[in-house]
Amino acid sequence: MRAKIVLLTSDGLTNVGIAERLSVSRPTVILWQQRYAAGGPTALTKIAPGRGRKATIAAAKVEEIVNATRQTTPPAATQWSCRTMAKAQGVSKATINRIWRAHGLQPHRSETFKLSTDPRFVEKLRDVVGLYLNPPQHALVLCVDEKSQIQALDRTQPGLPMKKGRCGTMTHDYKRHGTTTLFAALNVLDGTVIGNCSKRHRHEEFLAFLQKIDRETPSDLDLHLIMDNYATHKHDDVQQWLAKHPRMTLHFIPTSSSWLNLVERWFGHITEERIRRGVFRSVPQLVTAITEYLDHHNANPKPFVWTKSAETILKKVGHCKAIIETLH
Repeated sequence: MRAKIVLLTSDGLTNVGIAERLSVSRPTVILWQQRYAAGGPTALTKIAPGRGRKATIAAAKVEEIVNATRQTTPPAATQWSCRTMAKAQGVSKATINRIWRAHGLQPHRSETFKLSTDPRFVEKLRDVVGLYLNPPQHALVLCVDEKSQIQALDRTQPGLPMKKGRCGTMTHDYKRHGTTTLFAALNVLDGTVIGNCSKRHRHEEFLAFLQKIDRETPSDLDLHLIMDNYATHKHDDVQQWLAKHPRMTLHFIPTSSSWLNLVERWFGHITEERIRRGVFRSVPQLVTAITEYLDHHNANPKPFVWTKSAETILKKVGHCKAIIETLH
């Protein structure tokens, strides 16, 4: 509004005309014209000393509420709500909401995490991040994993379609029609995915998938496969096959560090876009849907770009460990 007053003044409108157009009083128009003439554009964003509504909650009380929110819990509950905190502090729930918003506090929310206890965490981290940021020449880097126990779920009743003012609906219950396992290898260079669905996820199925990777990648390139520490990936039969195919090198991520494997991000996409809200009356229908998604993705792939260096990650992990040790 203040900026519009200045702009309309420069256009030659009268004070009365500006006041009518902006639905303000004529003295307001004159006030901000004078402020702008005296202080320029910065004067439009400043509040004069003594102006504005006076604070009704003392700073000490605000600090007490913030500390109570962060460091305590209510009786027989795990987190505060605005109403329970308002009752405990003797203020209104609107006051609690304002203070929480101002300090970025959201007691009702929580996020999950787990720090890896792998004794070779640093070594494995540097190895994998090095492949992302500085991949070897004449080689492909593939992120490999399996998404197991994907359920073919059929809803017990037809859902209602989306319309104005109402989202689409689905019944909360469902019928199970079996499961499948999706083996996937994400090409870090171009974002394409080699995929295969199997009934089980034993070392036999994993070995068959490695053979599929071997067939569908250029034979003159070395392959660096990033994967987790699942026992299937280290089975003796797998190791013997790899010994006969030296162009494949396995790189294992640290334990409890699935975030380091980029194919997990792609699994999130297929779950959100194709599986979670899908209706499948049989496992073959589910497999067909997954195959169609793979074909659609590979027709226009987009790679995930890793940007964090190993040093940046280690610094953050060290900070988290320091906080945890301090809390205990």
